[in-house]
Parts: sequence; structure tokens; C-alpha cells
Amino acid sequence: MDIAARNATHRPAPTTPDAETMETIPARHPLRWVSAAVVVAIAVSVVVSLATNDNLKWSVVGDYLFSRLVFEGLWTTLWLTVAAMIIGIVGGVMLAVMRLSANPILSGLAGLFVWVFRGTPLLVQIIFWGYLGALYPQLIFGIPFTDIVFFDKSTSTIVTGSVAALLALGLNEMAYASEIVRAGLLAVDDGQTEAAFSLGMTPAATTRRIVLPQAMRVIVPPMGNETITMLKSTALVSVISGHDLLTNLQNVYSQNFEVIPLLIVASIWYLVLTSLLSIPQAWLERRYSRGTLPLGNDGPLTRLTGLRLRRPAKKSGEHS
Repeated sequence: MDIAARNATHRPAPTTPDAETMETIPARHPLRWVSAAVVVAIAVSVVVSLATNDNLKWSVVGDYLFSRLVFEGLWTTLWLTVAAMIIGIVGGVMLAVMRLSANPILSGLAGLFVWVFRGTPLLVQIIFWGYLGALYPQLIFGIPFTDIVFFDKSTSTIVTGSVAALLALGLNEMAYASEIVRAGLLAVDDGQTEAAFSLGMTPAATTRRIVLPQAMRVIVPPMGNETITMLKSTALVSVISGHDLLTNLQNVYSQNFEVIPLLIVASIWYLVLTSLLSIPQAWLERRYSRGTLPLGNDGPLTRLTGLRLRRPAKKSGEHS
């Protein structure tokens, strides 16, 4: 027994392979590749069917794709998108602050605004502002209960189709943006603010340097989606002749009856613009997600190949 015990104590411990030399074999997923092949086959068949369909009239698409009326409509679509988002974001921040205010009047008014503009369809709001003159034929501004009038003009001359579209899109976006901003602010733990105050930071500095950088991580993705949605929502202003991209093309196909080809032209340009808007959105998401795990941020090509580019590790002695 003593000899066996001594042999056991001198027996070498089992060795484990080094983690760097171990070969990692990924799990096989044959059904994943089968389903991918089926989806690709369906997509290719749809593309081939569209490309070879004589009713599409690709020659008509080519004639109007870079026409002047298309670029005029694109300009209206772009400035409506930018102006409406500026109104929506600025007004949404104000509404979010009001919703979080301890003042019940301010909080209630902000909640009422969000309830009205988020609870009614955007198309209804566009038509309402487009026909505002039927409700108020004259826009009169002055001192109430007196004969002093500073401004008196016809509503139809002030609230044109473009102005009505901007009011509808901007005010509607304010309601949604306010909820996005409010969710971002509420996502930041109160302990962050209390810790900043304990260090002597002012409320403005705390908001700028502590709260907003963390809230932006929550705000940026949905706000980017709202921008893309706003770009596409401008097509709704065609009901009040807003002179946007779709409106100009509708005026053409109402005369030459080439509905499908001209709708293809509109779709191509909307796809191009939304793709361009996705670039700064992705950059902002990566910027405000620094320091967090990149789960779910990989692109489809990365997820397909399983490869991810990583920054090389810094050598000892290097400074950032």
C-alpha cells in the first residue's frame, strides 16, 4: 500500500492542450444551407421573372429614371424629410422633457399632444392640414378681444401643399420622437445622475456628459429608422399635390398610363435614398455602442461567413 501510494504521488498530472493550439471545429448546420439555397433560388426566380417581363417596359423606366421631373420630385422629398425630422427631433426633445416634468400641467399637455398625433393616421393629418382653409378660411393674428390685428390673410395662400405636408409630417414626427427620447432618458440609471451631482457637476454638464451619451445608445437606432420611415412617408403628400417624387410620377402616368414602369422608377429612387441613409445610421450606432458587446451588430455577410474583423491587440508600451 505504501509503495502504491508513493507511485500515485509521483505520477505526472495529465496535461491539457494549450488554448491557442486547440483547433476549434464549428458545429455543422446542413439544414441552414439547404434553407438558404431554397431562398436564393426563389429570389433568383423572382428577379428573372421581373427582368424578362415585357409588361415592365424597362425602356420606359430608363427614359424617366434620370428625367428632370424626377429630380425635382427628389428635391422636394429630401427637403421635406430633413425639415420634418428637424421639427420632429427638436419638438420631440421638448415634449420628452415636458412629459418627464414634475409639473402636471406640462406633463398632461405633452401627453395630450402625443395621444392625438400618434393616435390618428398620418394620411388623415396630411389631408386635414391640406384642407385647413375649409375650417379657417382666414388666418388672423392679433390681440384677443380687441380690434388690433397684426396679420390677416387667406389660409390657402399661407398653408400651401408643401406647408401642409411639412406641418403634418413634422408634428406627427414630434409625437414619435418624444417617446423615443423619453425612453432613452429613462434608460439611464438615476445613480449616474446622483453620482455626477455628488462630484459637483452641474445639471447641464451632467446631461451633456453623462446622461445623453448613454441615452443616445437607445435613441439612435429607432431615430434612424424614423428618418427612413419619414423619407417614405413623404409619398403620402401626393394626396394634396405636394410635388414630391411620387406626385410628379403620378401626374405623368395619369396621362401616358405607364403605371408600373413609373412606379418602378419611384421604387428604385426610394431604395437608393434609404440605402444612403442607412450608412450614417450604422456609423452612429457603432459610435454610441462603443464599450458594449457587439452582439447583433454584425452584418449579414459576417454572420454568413462567421468571420469578424478585429483590431490588432496593442503591444506593451503603446499608448492610445
